[in-house]
Amino acid sequence: MSKSLGLSGLMLLSVISVTKVGAQSTSNINGTSKSFVTTAVPFLRISPDARAGAMGDAGIAVSPDPNSQYWNVAKMPFNDKTYGISATYTPWLKDLVPDIFLAYLSGYAKFGQEQEQAVSASMRYFSLGNINYTDYIGNSIGTGMPREYAFDLGYSRKLSDYLSAGLTMRYIHSAIASGVNYSTTGGDYKPGNAFGADLGMFYTKSNEKEEYHVNTFNFGAVLSNIGSKITYNSTRRDFIPMNLGVGAAYTVQMDAYNKITFALDLNKLLVPALQSTGSDTTISVPTGIIKSFSTGDQLAQINAALGAEYWYQNTIAFRAGYFYEDKDNGDRQYITAGLGVRYNVFQLNASYLVPQGSGINRNPLSNTLRFSLIFEFDQMASGSDSGDDETSTTE
Repeated sequence: MSKSLGLSGLMLLSVISVTKVGAQSTSNINGTSKSFVTTAVPFLRISPDARAGAMGDAGIAVSPDPNSQYWNVAKMPFNDKTYGISATYTPWLKDLVPDIFLAYLSGYAKFGQEQEQAVSASMRYFSLGNINYTDYIGNSIGTGMPREYAFDLGYSRKLSDYLSAGLTMRYIHSAIASGVNYSTTGGDYKPGNAFGADLGMFYTKSNEKEEYHVNTFNFGAVLSNIGSKITYNSTRRDFIPMNLGVGAAYTVQMDAYNKITFALDLNKLLVPALQSTGSDTTISVPTGIIKSFSTGDQLAQINAALGAEYWYQNTIAFRAGYFYEDKDNGDRQYITAGLGVRYNVFQLNASYLVPQGSGINRNPLSNTLRFSLIFEFDQMASGSDSGDDETSTTE
């Protein structure tokens, strides 16, 4: 579906592609300006996973699956299966525009004498739909399909029976005003390119009290999107959403049929917060990371994701969660819910988001849905070997 967009309407693209991630410039009671964080390409922080999307976006330490490429690549060697792929589709900002979506494809393969290593890859594609651009008086200045994408390659390995580490390299491309005829506007826009990396670790330990009664504790930590700045013109270079995340998950296998997991993630952007003007784009990336721990209200810059997942007979899952972000740093607050169904080597997940907090009736996240299809197997020609295991950790 096409949309008509004037130059002033490019603010929509700024909201989506160069935005205050966890950011609002507001005033307190005394009129003091609040500090906030700005980054480009915030689509890198949109969860492309219906499972974690139903758990309040808590995914750093939950049991591994192919979407661990996004959350914490270090989890990959602990997958029960040798190979896995996943595809996710997410309509985005559905209450504002009808044709914005995020598509995600990921996969992994384990190898080594004891399958202690894994390689993985993913492709993320964010489309802003079709746009007819106009100038301030309504004259056409071009048509285009603004889009952004990222391609990842990851490697991970077990360091012990309980500990693993992983590294992901990422290429990012952002064309947020593709198709605009700048010969008539005098602008110098160009698509932006950047490189980033994720570094993660994962710890898991199970305590088997008796048959089918197993308690498992997981912990994960990730540095994500650590890399170069991105630029769309000759004068400004913006930070990408560098982030520090830590997460924990605790799973109780109550019997042969019932299992429940509780998960908590905490995330903080590693971009400095400044007053009024947003993040300082003139400082270097290392300096920016260091200053991110000394600028603004540190506690208010941490967002929390809390989720729960219940499996019955390794066949059907019920999930729920809550995401909280401080009102002066984005004010994203929402409840999530979803279902998962597994049959043989296939798993289908769906999630739904219900916004909370201020401005609930106009929240652009309203009615956000995610759908993920997962396929995991041990051998290409496998039949019964690829079936479900009652104590699988991939739920």
